[in-house]
Amino acid sequence: MIVRDGIYYALGSFAAGLAAAYFSAPLAGVPFFVFGVFCLYFFRDPEREIPGGPIAVSPADGKVVAVHQDSRETTRVSIFLNIFDVHVNRAPVAGTITGIHYKRGQFLVASKERASLENEQNVVTIEGEGTRVTFKQIAGLIARRIVFRRKVGEAVGLGERVGLIKFGSRVDVLLGPEWEISVARGQRVRAGSTVLARRRS
Repeated sequence: MIVRDGIYYALGSFAAGLAAAYFSAPLAGVPFFVFGVFCLYFFRDPEREIPGGPIAVSPADGKVVAVHQDSRETTRVSIFLNIFDVHVNRAPVAGTITGIHYKRGQFLVASKERASLENEQNVVTIEGEGTRVTFKQIAGLIARRIVFRRKVGEAVGLGERVGLIKFGSRVDVLLGPEWEISVARGQRVRAGSTVLARRRS
């Protein structure tokens, strides 16, 4: 499956390539064709097997760059997405969306710790089954477009698609003390299928 945005980008790039080849030289269209194929690859949206149980799953593909105790009540798991990762975001837990807050900011390299606070971001809170989980879609150096397709009051299922960040980016997940973290810094994770944390009994 390919995200609709990727199809639009690819068609536009192919059209530009044809125009360049027709009005200039045949090889002039090659960079546009290459970019069009890359867009189809970048905006891929594979199906994922969602695990069950009292868990939180990764909302994004990528590499865990931080597992940090931000406060006594909150642990932050930060995931960096490079341009080769799948960029479709999924709900880390099942529940109801109770908050969406867009914050303007900088476009620092998303792998840096400062990006969590200073970069442009969309902050989403989901509540359900006695827990509240917040995750942030954070733009990066190249990413300048955050997409979130849900609204406050909507119910989402565990691992359900909720949006995407175009090109390199970062996603932070904020978990309360009722969660036991299941991932470590440096680990690769997959949206919807990697268990990020488990509820304490």
